Amino acid sequence: MEMKFQEQGWLRMVIASLLAAAVGAAQGEGFVVRDDSPFAGKAYLPEFSWEVTPQYFMFGDGTKVLEPEQVQSIAERTDFICIEKSHAYRELGAAELGAKHEVAAFKAIKPEMKVLFYFNAAYAWPFTSYNQGITPQKIDQHPELKKFLIVDPKTGELAHRRNIYCFDVLNPEFREWWSDTVARGVRETGADGAFIDQMHGFSWLRKDRAREVQLAMGEMMGALKEKLGPEKILLANNVTDSNAKHVYPVVDAHMFEHYNAKLLTKEKLLQDWGQMARLAKDGKVSVFRIGVEAEHETTDENLATRGETIQMEALARERLEFYQACYLIGAQPYSYFQYGWGWNLSSGSLEVFPELHKPLGAPKGDFKRTEPAGWEFTREFEHARVWVDTEAREGRITWLDES
Repeated sequence: MEMKFQEQGWLRMVIASLLAAAVGAAQGEGFVVRDDSPFAGKAYLPEFSWEVTPQYFMFGDGTKVLEPEQVQSIAERTDFICIEKSHAYRELGAAELGAKHEVAAFKAIKPEMKVLFYFNAAYAWPFTSYNQGITPQKIDQHPELKKFLIVDPKTGELAHRRNIYCFDVLNPEFREWWSDTVARGVRETGADGAFIDQMHGFSWLRKDRAREVQLAMGEMMGALKEKLGPEKILLANNVTDSNAKHVYPVVDAHMFEHYNAKLLTKEKLLQDWGQMARLAKDGKVSVFRIGVEAEHETTDENLATRGETIQMEALARERLEFYQACYLIGAQPYSYFQYGWGWNLSSGSLEVFPELHKPLGAPKGDFKRTEPAGWEFTREFEHARVWVDTEAREGRITWLDES
């Protein structure tokens, strides 16, 4: 079985790479990466600029579609967004309808906007019409979907997290259904590609088959890339060391989702900067996502509650300079910054942070480490000087136009 996964996965990867290479003129002409080599992006990527801090937005409101002024506000700040998993589910009845509505709304005022459709590779969120039957109340009425779910070996019952069931990537029928479904979602919404969340395959539930899980995930993502076609963006969330070998070759973009303190250590940030450079060298996009909820472990108890609070907004503004500096130290062409404290519209998605709109300009070179074994780093841009100490968790950005 393992060899079958491997052969299929590599075949998908080769096909996807050949299709992507045939697209034509690339975006990113004139941009260079860390080693001064040219950025070799694809024509279907979003337009990129160093004019101000490049932002990626990802958001949803499960109750309703965006107001026109919200669409306008977002479009003024970015060319690259994703509509989250449950957007407008209650108003329209299915999340793909919410995504379709917003794709049309954004394209109407900004045709070059790149809008992604969300789907999860591990958790069976029941918000689209494609999988609304995967709930505790309905699953027994849908045996064709129930067979795609993992049975917890300890309980003998369907594995779940707070009643959200778990997809079984080792099931070849599921992989076919899943890649068909995501491609259908992109097609029916008119989106420019897909954001794929959670690609671990629940390997911890079957540790003796962990390698098979990794191979199967690579095969499934390769199949999706082929079905999306050569001009659609495939953005993967947290491609880990364990699955990177099989997933990395077929994706166009990678999100570094820093959702807890362990992903924001000084060692991990240094590793991320290296990965951002690798992605750019390979003509891929990176998204450096910071959710200040990651600081819950070290903040006051009243800030540790998830939600739309005045305290969280204050924390986001207080910590912005450090996190923006962390992004800028490692930023490469087609590296985007995402900032807030959650995924809902009320969790920072629509907050305006003036510092993200100050003139930045292209970097004058790579970052410098002040001491070989130290944790202070500096970098210069046309209109800004950046300093960060990732051990002390402090940062400073000097905006040259203000001096």
